[in-house]
Amino acid sequence: MRAVMALSGGMDSTGLLMRLLAEGYKVSCISYDYGQKHIIEIDRAIQNINYLMNNGIEVEHKITDLSDVMGLFHSSLITGGEEIPEGHYEEEQMKSTVVPNRNAIFSSILYGYALSIALKEDIDVKIALGVHSGDHAIYPDCRPEFYESLGDSFALGNWDSERVSFHLPYIDGDKESILRDALVSCGKLGIDFDTVFANTNTSYNPDVNGRSSGTSGADVERILAFHAIGRRDPVEYVSSWEDVLNGALKSQLRYHVMKENGTERPFTGEYDKHYNDGIYNCADCGKKLFSSKSKFDSGCGWPAFSKEIEDADITQLEDRSYGMTRIEVRCSGCDSHLGHLFHEARGLRYCINSICLDFEGE
Repeated sequence: MRAVMALSGGMDSTGLLMRLLAEGYKVSCISYDYGQKHIIEIDRAIQNINYLMNNGIEVEHKITDLSDVMGLFHSSLITGGEEIPEGHYEEEQMKSTVVPNRNAIFSSILYGYALSIALKEDIDVKIALGVHSGDHAIYPDCRPEFYESLGDSFALGNWDSERVSFHLPYIDGDKESILRDALVSCGKLGIDFDTVFANTNTSYNPDVNGRSSGTSGADVERILAFHAIGRRDPVEYVSSWEDVLNGALKSQLRYHVMKENGTERPFTGEYDKHYNDGIYNCADCGKKLFSSKSKFDSGCGWPAFSKEIEDADITQLEDRSYGMTRIEVRCSGCDSHLGHLFHEARGLRYCINSICLDFEGE
């Protein structure tokens, strides 16, 4: 069996490589230098190829320089672009990490290489890619219909295209399922899972020493995946594992509450029993929402305020979820869910999730 694949040096493509090798494929890998800020990922790919070779596992690896061409493109991932956004992977600002037409370019090169191998070796070849469902929300060129269309177009434009096909084993999976799959593959190959994934990079903004930030959306998704399988990520972070895990869990909760209308558990929020003097701002856009002067202990388990700050202009909407009729409150600056407003005998009570707030002390 024969396969070619894009090996970025990240956890998805590395997991895919382990899977292909465990299934008995002879694999050729291409890594792309496209001027990405996280160029350390190619060094990590080389480290893993060397690790495999030292364990008697042959893998062809080529590095292709596309930095001049793709340096023309606009993206925060490319050197010279704006700062890498932080937060949950599916948040709107993560769209700045899209590199225009990147996967079409990568796939075109892979297709030409796969077709060349098919003709030289007289063998059918699969183009394997580690795209998965977690990428679909932000990266349109990671969706299955994109590759279906791309495969059809490539077939129209090439002789002998019946010898080449796309192979997307993770297209309906996510980073957690990739890691679980890699545990099995590494076991079959007799190699160390932690060594393999220490030799990867997922961070879009590693420091000068190549340590992962733990704050980019890609970092958060990776950290949560390792947490979900009950393992400590072996890659080195700028902070301790405990710190980056807590940050990722907080980012996950913030996204769930503010973007999916969730609710944090009562009596668990940072600001439930917080009474320092200052201003409570929206955690998403920074808009000033409440003053500490209006905060009181309602005993409900969430921060309570008797009024909003002047010019907060908090949006009020009727909420009939869970068989109740309530008033939902949302930030007028970014339309993020904040909590609910209740009219009680003692007056107004804005019941707000702590995770939606950032406190600015006087």
